[in-house]
Amino acid sequence: MQHSELEYLLKAHHREAFLWARQCCYFDDELAKDILQQCYLKILEGKAKLHQPEKIKSWLFSIIRFTAIDELRKIGKIEALEENYDAVIPEEELEEKNYDGIIQLLPLRQREVILAVFYHNMTIEEAAETLQITLGTARTHYERGKKKLKELILKTQLQQHNGQ
Repeated sequence: MQHSELEYLLKAHHREAFLWARQCCYFDDELAKDILQQCYLKILEGKAKLHQPEKIKSWLFSIIRFTAIDELRKIGKIEALEENYDAVIPEEELEEKNYDGIIQLLPLRQREVILAVFYHNMTIEEAAETLQITLGTARTHYERGKKKLKELILKTQLQQHNGQ
């Protein structure tokens, strides 16, 4: 693919790419900008090659995700994977969260799949490809994530109702 075509595709997906980078960087805008710049350099320098133009979004999001993971690891901010996906969230932690922050209470992989599908309008298949997991794994995290989100929202609503 020619350099000008790549530039055009990157410009067309810039807003979505930045939002994804923010999510991968725990919503740190400055770090997300740095990550995105690193990704664009990798792409434009030919270090990352697009073999299937129809999969531009999942390809770009994968590069962003892995670049963010590498950078977070370097600066010591990498989040450990939770071993127990059904871990109980302490009451005080749940009470402090509003609805916008509830998704942050999900285990990392569930959060990534849910955000990719709902926030970035990806199919579960595209999310699996972006996150480089199997389709079955993506579906499992998607279903568990939806179930856990529902529980958290209902629990928050109940606590707010009882507290008023």
